[in-house]
Amino acid sequence: MRVRDFHTGRSAVYADGGVAATAHPLATLTAIDVLRSGGNAVDASLAAIAMLCVIEPHATGIGGDCFVLYAPKAGMPIGLNGSGRAPKAATYDWYKSQGIDAIRMQSPHAVTVPGAIDGWCKLHADHGSKDLAELLAPAIDAAENGYRVSPRTGSDWGKMTAKMSKDPDAAKRFLPGGKPPAIGDKHTQPELAETLRRIAKGGRNAFYKGDIAKDMVDKLRSLGGLHTMEDFEESRADYVTPISTNYRGYDVHEIPPNGQGITALIMLNVLAGYDYGSTKFSQADRIHLMAEAAKFAYRLRNQHVADMTMADVPVDRLLSSQEAGSIRSQIRLDSVQPWIATDFLEHKDTTYLCVVDKDRNACSFINSLFAGFGSGILAPKSGVMLQNRGQGFRVIEGHPNCIGPRKRPLHTIIPGMLTKNGKAVMPFGVMGGHFQPTGHSTLVSNMLDLDMDPQDALAAPRIWAYEGELRLEPAIPEGVAEDLKRRGHKVVRTEVPPGGGQAIWIDHDRGVLIGGSEPRKDGCALGY
Repeated sequence: MRVRDFHTGRSAVYADGGVAATAHPLATLTAIDVLRSGGNAVDASLAAIAMLCVIEPHATGIGGDCFVLYAPKAGMPIGLNGSGRAPKAATYDWYKSQGIDAIRMQSPHAVTVPGAIDGWCKLHADHGSKDLAELLAPAIDAAENGYRVSPRTGSDWGKMTAKMSKDPDAAKRFLPGGKPPAIGDKHTQPELAETLRRIAKGGRNAFYKGDIAKDMVDKLRSLGGLHTMEDFEESRADYVTPISTNYRGYDVHEIPPNGQGITALIMLNVLAGYDYGSTKFSQADRIHLMAEAAKFAYRLRNQHVADMTMADVPVDRLLSSQEAGSIRSQIRLDSVQPWIATDFLEHKDTTYLCVVDKDRNACSFINSLFAGFGSGILAPKSGVMLQNRGQGFRVIEGHPNCIGPRKRPLHTIIPGMLTKNGKAVMPFGVMGGHFQPTGHSTLVSNMLDLDMDPQDALAAPRIWAYEGELRLEPAIPEGVAEDLKRRGHKVVRTEVPPGGGQAIWIDHDRGVLIGGSEPRKDGCALGY
């Protein structure tokens, strides 16, 4: 890895005993505290994600979903799909009979049963080492006694006043005094603290049965939702076999559909056919190739990605060399291919973390409400903000991703894991909704093609080709932008930074961990 420019940015973290990287310093510190007290990577990840569900309430929460890639002792990764399902009564015919042809964000129909807590508890039971109550204690304390609103969280929160105002319960908790808290203000969530305390004592059943579940079901049904106590009681996370592709001698692993990780793998398969890091390619050339690969990969995602237990998703074909070759044959270096419009909701809010411990257990963990503050619907007694993941469904008969009973929607959140020769070498993730496949591809390429360390690879200027636009961060030179315009790109400059990410490189030969964390967020990487 090349040495960074010390005039700008910050250094990657180098450590022996363990490294954690999250989107908030307090969550990273929580993970390190767990590691230093003898906990493993799963313990540290669960403590950190619980903390983030309190202190990043717009981005994540226990009313959302999680996906995890876990590599015990840096071996091959295990996948966990902790995404929730639609209610049993959610049939296509019912939606059509009600004249519903698309699912609105702040509708109860956007709320799928939260899958995160069952995922947490399953992962803890099978791979954790510390008591769940000990792991949730820091988050409970923050929710009960308060936490300071950090700059990026406060900035994003401040843009959601209108959304929070539509639900009286949400407004009461998240618009204190009728407005969002300012950066640096202290905020509390006492109802959530009690819910976390009950989960710490009673595990998944405390959330999916009894008073907490009833609070969520009652709120949703009062708004016209189809949810029942049975839907919650029968919710389960599942272990899944990761899918992968090889890029520059490394295997890149993702959660299979219903997640969109396959989109990143398609993009990498396309880029693998170019000498992408060569000096014969200019910065504009590389941006152009990434953008064109994204157009084709996202189109295939929109056509095919769905719940694989209820739809036929042609994974092998989509990841084949023939598919990649077909895409490359249509890409021209001096001109653009048309973008095929999509009606999928754009969103930018999620949280991601990764941890590697002293035994080199590696955890790649992502948790989300989908849009900022999810559906904006708060269950008042439990303090659970409910996700809007059901907006990932289509109300189109025959579509692989058509809404259906107990079906999972197309999911945007995707943890990543890099392995080589059967060993994990990097848990990684880049948040940001639909941006994530482009973020994964860019991060992997920055490291394997351009020899960046994790910190520089995350901090490097980003691009995103989406909905007919090529979105460039301000740090990309104007001359490069003009070059891309001449090729036919509709170039726009991003006002809000796309995505956020973390990564930890495991250097097995030297026994060192190298961590990086997203400069566009509030967080950091720490090691010991």
